[in-house]
Amino acid sequence: MRTRRSFLQSAAALSAARLFAADGPLASQRPPAAQRKFTSDAVEAKIQEVKKSIADPQIAWLFENCYPNTLDTTVRAGEVDGQLDTFVITGDINAMWLRDSTGQVMPYLPLIKDDKKLRDLLAGVIGRQSRSILIDPYANAFNFGPTGSPWAKDLTRMKPELHERKWEVDSLCYPVRLAHGFWKITGDASIFDKSWQDATALIVKTLRDQQRLYSLGPYTFQRTTANPSDSLPQGGYGNPTRPCGLIHSGFRPSDDACIFPFLIPSNLFAAVSLDQLAEIYGTELNNQPFAGECQNFAEEVRSAVAANARARHPRHGEVYAYEVDGFGNQLVMDDANIPSLLSLPYLGSTKADDPLYQRTRALVLGDDNPYFFRGPAGEGLGGPHSGTGMIWPMGIITRALTSTNEKEMASCLAMLKATHAGTGFMHESFSRADATRYTRKWFAWANSLFGELIVKLHDAHPAVLKG
Repeated sequence: MRTRRSFLQSAAALSAARLFAADGPLASQRPPAAQRKFTSDAVEAKIQEVKKSIADPQIAWLFENCYPNTLDTTVRAGEVDGQLDTFVITGDINAMWLRDSTGQVMPYLPLIKDDKKLRDLLAGVIGRQSRSILIDPYANAFNFGPTGSPWAKDLTRMKPELHERKWEVDSLCYPVRLAHGFWKITGDASIFDKSWQDATALIVKTLRDQQRLYSLGPYTFQRTTANPSDSLPQGGYGNPTRPCGLIHSGFRPSDDACIFPFLIPSNLFAAVSLDQLAEIYGTELNNQPFAGECQNFAEEVRSAVAANARARHPRHGEVYAYEVDGFGNQLVMDDANIPSLLSLPYLGSTKADDPLYQRTRALVLGDDNPYFFRGPAGEGLGGPHSGTGMIWPMGIITRALTSTNEKEMASCLAMLKATHAGTGFMHESFSRADATRYTRKWFAWANSLFGELIVKLHDAHPAVLKG
């Protein structure tokens, strides 16, 4: 569970919001250079390049604070048994999520050809992720070492290396996304060492096991808690399903329990990851049988999505459901965490102009989605994790990243500018009524995603930044 549910609301916060919304000088919120965890010449040069294209001083200031935040504050680089090793904490929780760590460093991928130090750092993340998966493919978050966890009493197969053991399909997709992106940019296949190949074989096996075609599989999870979204029913297996080729997920990327265990955004993400493994094994590692297995698995999942995950909405027509169970029950909603239905083009799961996606997008960005919130502070996707009325900057950023309309992109940027509460950083969520009430002051994935958005606008939609 990632959220620290501390809401900040004070006269000091309100004053800071007013101060930083002014037109005067904006003080850098980065740590002093000597205190930064890692410095990349390529990242520093990119900051200066992009800032010159931004007309709004506050957007430029937000970018300079957010884009390098992962490098400034969360990385720990070294070696393990002669192999590069990079541990990446999520921010205010001293643990490494497979999902978050990928999202935190993905915006730096385009720069690694020109910065060997940065390239080695990201290769170290790939190595650490592979070794973590081999410890336990069902864990979502890991400690730096075998130090134990505040969740050690969870009713599941905990190990001292694990911070938390919530099974989430996307946790095994994100490391594939990072390794594939690294390889496509550099052509460097050295990251595909024995550890990585063993880990990816285990990824495919785990996804197969969680189709539960012949048995319930080895994973169960229960937690003694007053919050039902932190535990799984039915003896820890989750609610009943009819096997249909889809992959079960115990939890969503928010770390909240699924209601119906077939989480559709994660299944579509898994199909992309299997495609990427097929490409790597087929063209680089010359393992055609495994490449074929991955490709067939991807097609099987997509076919199962087509057969089970299209819902008929009375106002929007045919749309993607968020979760299904194979019995015909479907949950129509979306959550700000990625993978989401909104994020499908960002993840490569569909085209942005696909009619089915466009109808789904219209639903999830409006009042027919129970987790789309509007208020005096702004509008956007939230989710059960932070509660009713709490908007996630990540959802606003994803909306801009997947938009084809520059006016919509500019509107998203204006909301992000207006809701950082004077801190200069993105938060996990903020109240639709008052942006100075927010969760997680230090949430590096959201900061990285904001930086990624600004770089994309700089490269593809410069008019939005010139305002």
